Amino acid sequence: MDEIIGFARLKIEVPDFSDVLGFLDGNWKPHFNTRDYEGGWEVLPIRSPGGTDSIFPDLMGGEEGFADTPYMEQMPSVRKIVRSLQCPVKSVRLLNLKKGAIIKQHRDVELAFERGYARLHFPVQTNNLVEFYVNDSRVIMLPDECWYINANLPHRVTNAGNTDRIHLVIDCEVNDWLKAIFEEAEKTTFKQKIDKTQTAQIINALRAIDNETSNRMADELELKLTTALNEE
Repeated sequence: MDEIIGFARLKIEVPDFSDVLGFLDGNWKPHFNTRDYEGGWEVLPIRSPGGTDSIFPDLMGGEEGFADTPYMEQMPSVRKIVRSLQCPVKSVRLLNLKKGAIIKQHRDVELAFERGYARLHFPVQTNNLVEFYVNDSRVIMLPDECWYINANLPHRVTNAGNTDRIHLVIDCEVNDWLKAIFEEAEKTTFKQKIDKTQTAQIINALRAIDNETSNRMADELELKLTTALNEE
């Protein structure tokens, strides 16, 4: 059994995102993972692989690396928060869960602090009928706050309100600076038992990607899986 961080409120200063709300236009794209939601869930890429309008966060980076899209310069508040993060920043996106929409329970493979990555949520617009659950525990995220969500755990969202829920979502690599931020955070942790079948499937998927990052992650998972099997 491993104790892992499920979610945490981080002490990161958050700017006024009113310029984001004033900028919203018709360039949003439907989220690519259509099997995992009902209703409207849209994406606006602000930093992406190669700086294109790709809506895939692609934490493995690919050969192009990550670069700002033209939206970054048009949103000073987003540029400010990104520059304030003293860690490698990967994907930056706005995610809009339309009123009445739901995101079904799912997991984002290996996207967790313990795996070297952190997904940060900055609520831009929300309402009190948004219900976000991580590992069946509700997380209430409000504007002017920064939250880490362990996306490797089962999570789901319902927007039963009359307004859209818009979050700025930033994926980062964990470094010493971010570790120090987590040390001071209000954290909720869980005891997590390894699902051996699912872990083996994840290892195979990472091996299929076959780059330095994916192979390193697969090596770490194989060691973890071996340890779990030896403890039985």
